[in-house]
Amino acid sequence: MNRRDAVQRIALLMGGAMIGSTAILTGCKSETGKPTEWTPEDIAYLDEIADTILPTTSTPGAKAAKVGQFMTVMVNDSYEEKDQKVFREGMEKLNEAANDKYDNDFIKLTPQQRTEFLTALDKEAKDYAKNAKEGSDPHYFRMMKELTLLGYFTSEIGSTQARRHVPVPGRFDGCIPYKKGDKAFT
Repeated sequence: MNRRDAVQRIALLMGGAMIGSTAILTGCKSETGKPTEWTPEDIAYLDEIADTILPTTSTPGAKAAKVGQFMTVMVNDSYEEKDQKVFREGMEKLNEAANDKYDNDFIKLTPQQRTEFLTALDKEAKDYAKNAKEGSDPHYFRMMKELTLLGYFTSEIGSTQARRHVPVPGRFDGCIPYKKGDKAFT
């Protein structure tokens, strides 16, 4: 018996509880889709969506962290072709829904209209997720929101200004004083 067979059998005996067991048993067969071209207008549009989700407050917002550009890279480099299609079509659906509700493109809405619109869309995405069947496509707005949060909080701005950043912690100190409203550590 070779090592690969032994690992597969152990994984099967453990009931597949081993981390990454599907990758070990079947091999990694996931491929990303073909990279799509993104225009500067696409990136600006995604920046506006992201900045509505995480606006500028006492810290810079998602647009300052260039989350729109981050989204395009992640969609091209990490998403399968069907998910890329859901995301791209979702950009169009979002704009069409804004047009239907406000007779204007999303990018031309007031900040209050954008917030109201995306709040309703977030509720729609949550309802969709509750009722979705196994293997169904994700809701496009959930994808946008997740990428916004990931892009922002892994950016320099999100990590150092929206959170308390300790680049090189000295030692573990489990008794750090916390006051309500303090930022989280990174």
